[in-house]
Amino acid sequence: MRYMIIVKATADSEAGVMPEEALMASMATYHEELMRAGVLLDASGLQASSKGWRVRYRDAGRSVIDGPFVETKELIAGYTLIQVASREEALHWTRRFPNPAGEGRDAEIEVRQVFELDDFAPGEAVERFRRMDTA
Repeated sequence: MRYMIIVKATADSEAGVMPEEALMASMATYHEELMRAGVLLDASGLQASSKGWRVRYRDAGRSVIDGPFVETKELIAGYTLIQVASREEALHWTRRFPNPAGEGRDAEIEVRQVFELDDFAPGEAVERFRRMDTA
């Protein structure tokens, strides 16, 4: 099972404030532990929404909206993708995730299970995705 640990954006992350050395060190230690355990698939921080855009679909049309975006509670500052055997193992690892805002500060991470192809009904479209995985 794959799980994405989503780090919520803050006013600081949206302002481009870089994490302090102590936080970077604790994040590095945590991710090294994930790597040694063989469960780390990917991890990265994201640039502020001012450097991004959204595509809005309305009726049959599409429009591009440039950032920044106002509601930081709806934004993502980074992620870690892990692959584990159970929800309990994912919970174990996420409880150990360092406070992304720094110790003693309010912060939140969100954890979501990633869909696997086996979660979908069999069909040609699913098979096309399977072929992409083996390419």
